[in-house]
Amino acid sequence: MKKITFLRLKPSKFGGAENYLVRLTNELKNKGIEYEIRYSSAPKFLSSWLKAIWYNLEVCISKKDKFYFSLERVICPDIYRAGDGVHKVFLEVEKKSKLNPLHFVYLFIEKRMFKNAKKIIANSKMVKQQIIDTYNINENKIKVIYNGIPLKPMIDFSDIKKEFNLKDEKILLYVGSGFKRKGVKEVIEIASKLKNYKLFIIGKEKKIDEYKSYAKSLGVDAIFTGVRSDVDKFYSLADLFLFPTHYEPFSNVVLEAMSFKCVVFTTAQNGASEILDEKFIMKNPQDYKIDLIQKLIDNDDFLDDMKIKNYKIAQNFSIEKNVDETLKVINETIN
Repeated sequence: MKKITFLRLKPSKFGGAENYLVRLTNELKNKGIEYEIRYSSAPKFLSSWLKAIWYNLEVCISKKDKFYFSLERVICPDIYRAGDGVHKVFLEVEKKSKLNPLHFVYLFIEKRMFKNAKKIIANSKMVKQQIIDTYNINENKIKVIYNGIPLKPMIDFSDIKKEFNLKDEKILLYVGSGFKRKGVKEVIEIASKLKNYKLFIIGKEKKIDEYKSYAKSLGVDAIFTGVRSDVDKFYSLADLFLFPTHYEPFSNVVLEAMSFKCVVFTTAQNGASEILDEKFIMKNPQDYKIDLIQKLIDNDDFLDDMKIKNYKIAQNFSIEKNVDETLKVINETIN
């Protein structure tokens, strides 16, 4: 097989796209497939919109006969994986100004990128439909491949229980950085209407003190941990995972939580909702599902049944399956 060049603007320790790239390249390594990752050489002092232009010029001018599998918005991909969704839709959801230079540049690139790509991988049917509706792209050019994760065994969390002095409370969990879009305000409001639980909020947020104050004002005893390197222990500990996001192409955290036997609630605006039972899908971030969540907290048998159902669903979404489906698309595009 031809050498694959993966395009990503910069390396990062956190984020769904970064985790995806690590998992995908590890599997390629196992299969003996040659690849490289090309990051931007743009100076750090440049603003984000100039870095985006720099990177496009850098990779597109030097492309020649290279095979580009891009996780970044560039106008010359062979395959583009739309893991970040559709930026035009994101701007409408977030009500952000298109006059911001970065958004203007992204929209300029995005339109040409979807037109020029030989194949597009969408990680949900929702994203596929948004690409078709927004840019009038032929549906046959877009393949839906759901995210995959490494499936791990449950992990001992006794040290977490000790650290936070936990007894046998039902544990509610949120994991994710960027609290506004991913619905932490709504998580707090949901918790304010529930009884008999402990809430953990894990992730990075510049305005975290505002969220702490908001939780306190509603009488919610939320534990904000910041970023943790032992998130799997919290998944193992948790009973319910709440993720009322405003827009998410497909959240890996949903799969991760399910794989550790959490009962997951997320919104229809999250592509990952497509793998959930309908009763656990919130129509929007304000569709709080209080009665159902409280029933799960109060009824151990019901909770255990739903945990096992979620666990079984997650077993169908391994990284190995994702890589096999991705390689099929690469083979079809190269040949």
